[in-house]
Amino acid sequence: IHTGESIVVAPSQTLSNREYNMLRTTAINVIKHFGVVGECNIQYALNPYSEDYYIIEVNARLSRSSALASKATGYPLAYVAAKLSLGVPLPHINNSVTGVTTACFEPSLDYCVVKIPRWDLHKFSRVSTKIGSSMKSVGEVMAIGRKFEEAFQKALRMVDENVNGFDPYLKEVDDEELKEPTDKRMFVVAAALKSGYTVDKLYDLTKIDRWFLQKMMNIIGCYKNMEDIKQLDLSPDTLLKAKQLGFSDKQIASAVASTELAVRKQREEYNILPYVKQIDTVAAEWPATTNYLYLTYNAQSHDLTFNEEHTMVIGSGVYRIGSSVEFDWCAVGCLRELRRLNRKTIMVNYNPETVSTDYDMSDRLYFEEISFEVVMDIYNLENPSGIILSMGGQLP
Repeated sequence: IHTGESIVVAPSQTLSNREYNMLRTTAINVIKHFGVVGECNIQYALNPYSEDYYIIEVNARLSRSSALASKATGYPLAYVAAKLSLGVPLPHINNSVTGVTTACFEPSLDYCVVKIPRWDLHKFSRVSTKIGSSMKSVGEVMAIGRKFEEAFQKALRMVDENVNGFDPYLKEVDDEELKEPTDKRMFVVAAALKSGYTVDKLYDLTKIDRWFLQKMMNIIGCYKNMEDIKQLDLSPDTLLKAKQLGFSDKQIASAVASTELAVRKQREEYNILPYVKQIDTVAAEWPATTNYLYLTYNAQSHDLTFNEEHTMVIGSGVYRIGSSVEFDWCAVGCLRELRRLNRKTIMVNYNPETVSTDYDMSDRLYFEEISFEVVMDIYNLENPSGIILSMGGQLP
């Protein structure tokens, strides 16, 4: 399956340390041998049962995945590559995201990133929904959390605003659909887990790593647990656990037969609120001044204070057929004009291939869902002087 068509998780969860370092060393040797200075990416095929691996391709260029890698790690790849091409050595280049470390630092992450592509295949009548080595996706989303489950469910909602998360009721269980990767297979997996398939059985059918399947099982387990209780009996513990596994208020509401606003009200009464964390590329081992932010329920404190007045702009979300870079350009134009007027800006967007999610476009960048719940959470924390909805197309 093409990288651009894959669900990508960073940092890598299912490679052993030995495999990871073997591939890393090979990459450095290959690039040294070719004499590439600047940006380069290398793609491997690795046998999960042995240490056999093949190099599929080496590209001395930036791709859509480079933009993702750059934003997922907070390491400004294109900026550093441009400097290197001009002959500036790595130790002399500052990491412009953290502002304090040099570009020699290899990023280390204290969070989990999940990228999911978006396919608009339903717009065509005779197209195959199977995904493989050719690119069919029209866009992608990037979600950040402190747990895989949290980031995974966020990402599923970002791809399609009509989806509540890892929902077991969207598709029927079908063994044939589990064997072939399609744009909707993860919902067949959800249905299969709900109907009692074991991790081993699903592994035999899908060949998705057991680690991921086990995490998906955790989500479905929590879902089943909530379906057995009514909304009035939602304990603070149950609610917090669901939020830590990435459930949205709306999703919890559908499980306990309630409404999004009722769940939100109850959550606020229990004082279960998200914390704002920074992406700082150095796993908080070093002070960082970055403004890349995300919300998580798997935390005890905020990474920054909310005492300055900002203006909030809502971005355009995932690229799809009919809503693409033109709306992002509107949002960027808006941010630039606000900056010219000396207003501090907040951007909310989760699309890694856009200019609006560059680290130097806004004063605070929330890599977060564009949904009522999350926008309100950010609004309540930041208390901005205004919020601009008209720049991002239909979604805002």
